[in-house]
Amino acid sequence: MTIHSKSVESKNLYWTLRCPTVKDAAELSELRVKIDGETQNLDREPGEGYLSPKEFEDLIKDDNEAEKNLFLVAEVDGRIVGFTRCVGNKLSRFKHKAEFGICILNEYQGYRIGRILLEHIINWADEIGIQKINLTVLETNEKAIRLYEKFGFVKEGLLLHDRIHKDGRYYNTVIMGRFQG
Repeated sequence: MTIHSKSVESKNLYWTLRCPTVKDAAELSELRVKIDGETQNLDREPGEGYLSPKEFEDLIKDDNEAEKNLFLVAEVDGRIVGFTRCVGNKLSRFKHKAEFGICILNEYQGYRIGRILLEHIINWADEIGIQKINLTVLETNEKAIRLYEKFGFVKEGLLLHDRIHKDGRYYNTVIMGRFQG
């Protein structure tokens, strides 16, 4: 599904919220690897699960056509600095659900980009009748957990020793969900 582009001002930063086009595929491919290298909060090490520009083109085309998928980017001065992707489930027993994640370059965190992306995902999901949105988040990512809780997400479970990081330590993953109405 696509939405109309929107100009946003948050904390004196002016940016554009929009759906990506296939012309953004190469930039998104590079951006994903860069963001993976900036944080331990995501699932991947840099380069793992690499999505090529062609694979991003396919994702963009599929998401723009799918009724229950939404792919949004945050663009500052013509440069994509973050994105979110919400994917609905096609199986009939799970068609009421969708899952999402948010990625933002470190230098653009703190400008409420994540909050605004989250607001748009929630509003879109509510409008099209998705009953449950879920996500997973690293237990030590307390800032993200607090944000999700402010928007009605609840902790549904904890996956113990779910990840192992370069420091050799195991980390837990929190499963969170938000229910419509």
